[in-house]
Amino acid sequence: MHNRCSLAPKILTFGEAMAMFVADNPGDLSAIESFHRRLAGADNNVAIGLSRLGFHVGWLSRVGNDSLGRFIHQALKAEGIDDRYISTDKQHPTGLMFKERAQGGADPRVEYFRRGSAASFLSLDDASAIDFSSLTHLHATGITPALSESACQLSHHLMEQARAHGATISFDPNLRPSLWPSESVMRSTLNELVGRADWVLPGLSEGQLLTGQKTPHDIAGYYLDQGASAVIIKLGPEGSYYRGNLDGQEESFTVAGCHVVEVVDTVGAGDGFAVGVISALLDGRTARQAAQRGNLIGAQAIQVVGDMEGLPNRERLQALETELYSA
Repeated sequence: MHNRCSLAPKILTFGEAMAMFVADNPGDLSAIESFHRRLAGADNNVAIGLSRLGFHVGWLSRVGNDSLGRFIHQALKAEGIDDRYISTDKQHPTGLMFKERAQGGADPRVEYFRRGSAASFLSLDDASAIDFSSLTHLHATGITPALSESACQLSHHLMEQARAHGATISFDPNLRPSLWPSESVMRSTLNELVGRADWVLPGLSEGQLLTGQKTPHDIAGYYLDQGASAVIIKLGPEGSYYRGNLDGQEESFTVAGCHVVEVVDTVGAGDGFAVGVISALLDGRTARQAAQRGNLIGAQAIQVVGDMEGLPNRERLQALETELYSA
């Protein structure tokens, strides 16, 4: 018996989770003696955020046959994630990372130990048991195809199959240039994958790098021409820009960001934004409400140290939205 129910998950995300060790104090990592352990990984952050909002979410990955792999598996099960597509790899270790404690809202420096990790061996074999007929939505990121050639093939396959079975697909480029052999390979690979997505969620600088366009309007136009129905671009504190034809006709607008008193940790903001947009669209909300919810949950994520600790449950989200709309 799997979490929630024995029915296959309606929403699927996939990629690599890592154990993350966050410095207890600011300063260079070489001088830090004490760390605390948390969970990291863009696609599993989104899975957790959607699960907290009551969606039946599965996550597909490999973890090592080690204590960190068990930690990741248990942490995701505790969040209500359907674990039927998580496999244990006895040959390769679970990836890990160390994160600096940044101050004053700066982006923290991060060191990865993920080369040769269990998740980098993800391949088409990992998709063999998926029940695509039960799937209504697939969320993909640009990190998974960067892990290895076989993980890239898996990304293509999952997006093709999801589309063939009528599921909607969201794609967050989540650029990690250090994982790619070159910028041009990153650009061409990700633009090919984005061509299979319905909802595209780049940051402004990511969109500029991938498309060669300068303005949010033109970046969105590039992806609409590729077949996307909605492009929602993250503008940081300024909010987000929407251009698409979700509600029957093409429209475009900017939604102002939510005021944040203190930025504690910027990592995870984009994943929170994805949770907001995807959940709102799956809830049948308008494009404007989806962009607003993206801004709202993204703002929650940056007020805490961990990547996903600030993601709200449904009750908390309703309180936040009531506050937002009555302001």
